[in-house]
Amino acid sequence: MVLNESTREMSESAVAMLDERGTVVAWTQAAEQLLGYSAGDVVGRSAAFVLPFSEETPTISAFIEQCRAQNDWSGTMTVCHRDGRMLNINYRISMLWGQDGTFRWLVSVTDIGTLSQEARNGSVREALITHAPIGIVVRDPQLRCVWLNDTIESYDGISRDRRFGRRLTESLPGFEAEALEAVMQQALQSGITAVHEYRAWPTEDPRREHAFSASYSCLQDTDGKALGVCSMSVDVTGSQRARERLAILSQASTRIGSTLDVMQTGQELADLAVPLLADYAVVDLAESIPFGEEPSTRIDVMSDRPPVFRRAGQASIRPGVPESSFARGETIFVPPASPLANVLRTGRSHLEPVLDTSPGTWIDHAPERAQKMRENGVHSLMIVPIRARRAVLGVALFVRTEDPIPFKEDDLMLAEELVTRAALSLDNARQYAREHTTALALQRNLLPHRLMGGAAVEAASRYLPADTDAGVGGDWFDVIPLSGARVALVVGDVVGHGINAAATMGRLRTAVRTLAHMELPPDELLAHLDDTFQRLAEEDTDAPDQPPAVIGATCLYAIYDPVTRRCTMARAGHPPPVIIDPHGQVTFPDLPAGSPLGLGLGVPFEAVKVELPEGSLLALYTDGLIETRDDDIDVGMRRLGTALAQPDRSLEDLCNRATETLQGKAPSDDITLLLVRTLSLSPTQVASWTLPSDQTAVRSARHMAARQLTAWGLEDLQDPTQLIVSELVANALRHSTGPIGLRLIHHHVLTCEVFDTDANSPRLRHAHTTDENGRGLFLVAQMSHRWGARPVMGGKVIWAEQDLAIAA
Repeated sequence: MVLNESTREMSESAVAMLDERGTVVAWTQAAEQLLGYSAGDVVGRSAAFVLPFSEETPTISAFIEQCRAQNDWSGTMTVCHRDGRMLNINYRISMLWGQDGTFRWLVSVTDIGTLSQEARNGSVREALITHAPIGIVVRDPQLRCVWLNDTIESYDGISRDRRFGRRLTESLPGFEAEALEAVMQQALQSGITAVHEYRAWPTEDPRREHAFSASYSCLQDTDGKALGVCSMSVDVTGSQRARERLAILSQASTRIGSTLDVMQTGQELADLAVPLLADYAVVDLAESIPFGEEPSTRIDVMSDRPPVFRRAGQASIRPGVPESSFARGETIFVPPASPLANVLRTGRSHLEPVLDTSPGTWIDHAPERAQKMRENGVHSLMIVPIRARRAVLGVALFVRTEDPIPFKEDDLMLAEELVTRAALSLDNARQYAREHTTALALQRNLLPHRLMGGAAVEAASRYLPADTDAGVGGDWFDVIPLSGARVALVVGDVVGHGINAAATMGRLRTAVRTLAHMELPPDELLAHLDDTFQRLAEEDTDAPDQPPAVIGATCLYAIYDPVTRRCTMARAGHPPPVIIDPHGQVTFPDLPAGSPLGLGLGVPFEAVKVELPEGSLLALYTDGLIETRDDDIDVGMRRLGTALAQPDRSLEDLCNRATETLQGKAPSDDITLLLVRTLSLSPTQVASWTLPSDQTAVRSARHMAARQLTAWGLEDLQDPTQLIVSELVANALRHSTGPIGLRLIHHHVLTCEVFDTDANSPRLRHAHTTDENGRGLFLVAQMSHRWGARPVMGGKVIWAEQDLAIAA
């Protein structure tokens, strides 16, 4: 045996040893680095402590039985690091035999996500560790053989009897084993796993020199002391070409998964495979995958309805992809009696070096496909299942037509490596598609489905989610009817994207509606909303199992009164509104910016009042509408003002014009626009009086209200209205010493308002049978559609609304 002195650096694989019951008996430093558990944490405990179990192997006993049945078991899974991180790993479980007929299990694990770039570019060992036969020997601290597997004998021709209890130099005289034993001693002393390459002449092919790559790992007991050294040897003969190609396949890390689009990722996989690996390649995904649905752990290919796939990607060395009968995005049915169906059923790859295309073979089950294969000279194929987290995402098919060399086992290994990397990107894209769809559905359900502007405004809106890279954000808008024919207009933007931002948006929108119905002015409402946001953030921080809390939000809140045509507004770090008067003049009101919600700065918000002529346009929006990757906010604000400066157009048309200005530019944030046209109530729709603060006020109020209802043709509402007026005015006399005001507003409802100088809001009481007082507001609540109170300068207003349908 000729020794090659090119010693590799540290191996990327972690190794552990289990006894026949699945208990960890030895651990390595590499395993500690990978999973975070030391030998003292793990040795002596069940493998279930670190390895998850699937539905097929729910217990450690079932896991061991599975290992017994397969003898050598490999695949991918997700494990939990000690710090809570989830790791995607390649694993292999091999059976080892002892001299007395007992056995052990050796588990070799490689983290898919953190392989060094050098390992990705320059070695096939990580690919082979999962797929190729491995020769394994475990030696004690004196380097005597104590455990081995069946494969190692075929590598060097040393029988078990000649190996057990002996060192390598004793088992094979003349073998230049000193250097290998020196590497073993180094591994024992340092605990660092090393890789060494050497050449040998195995018994199965003694006339041909084979190249082997061996890794040496120090096995430790519960105290961290060395129990021995484990060597794992892989035949890498002829892998120079494979190494060169794998170096090229390292492009997969940059070329596959460039977006979070499932279909695009499938096309990137096909594009990378051609012409590097195949003359023609296709990627078919289960039909539900592009929509983000959870993939199935197994696909039933024998049911009455064959499995349905969607062509996600295809590429060919020939223009127009003549080998394919389908276009991207089309539905694909898998013939039950075909290697494709078998791959889906077993989850194992299929290699057909020489494809038999003669009549009567499986390809004839799909006549159109068979014709294409014969016309284009398909002579060799590989089919690889696309799997992630033990679920089937689809299949990848690789074909050779012009390249005369048939596919070989090393081609299949490379194809599987490529597909494995692509599978992670596909699964990430699928999960993102599901989260994006869920967040979008959540947000659309949380946003208002109908804008109720009443007699105050006409309203229209647009919501456009961000591009697929940024994801759905936390934008929201609302139009909230208030008392006195007024209306609240609100638009907000939660920092961040995804479900968490959408859920936070829903909570804030609910909080705004609650505060709005408390009739708070805009500056006070934003102050309360800021406190609410901080409390929500604190609650999220206190919940360790929750995702990181959203860190901030902006909001603009305005109240428009159609009686006075005044709009009072305040903002919390949000862009200012756009006002377009009936003549098309564009202004951005000088409104103090305020600090964003959730920062806890304690700076009070400031409100500004503006008078709006009837027919004015008021636009509330989020920064996604005015800020792009190419332009700053000032440019976007001018562009928005120009688009809206045609007030004679309909609101829907103006919404389209405002959002169309961004066509051709992928938005990096959600776009939200709330556009309202102001209305006003004529003086004939409002009647107001000042009442004396004595007992004559009640009688006067009743008479004036009755006369006004007659003038409005609302005689049917006189009795309930007189009762409401009596109780509200009597309440004002009882609790106030100053003047009393009465106002009736005839709009979509009949509103009765009573002003007094007492700032305390009334409280509804349920009087007992013996109580002389306490029934007034209870009667008001019974006679009106809704009622309430709001603070005003110098006191409060108690109001009650009645439906006009009663009068009709």
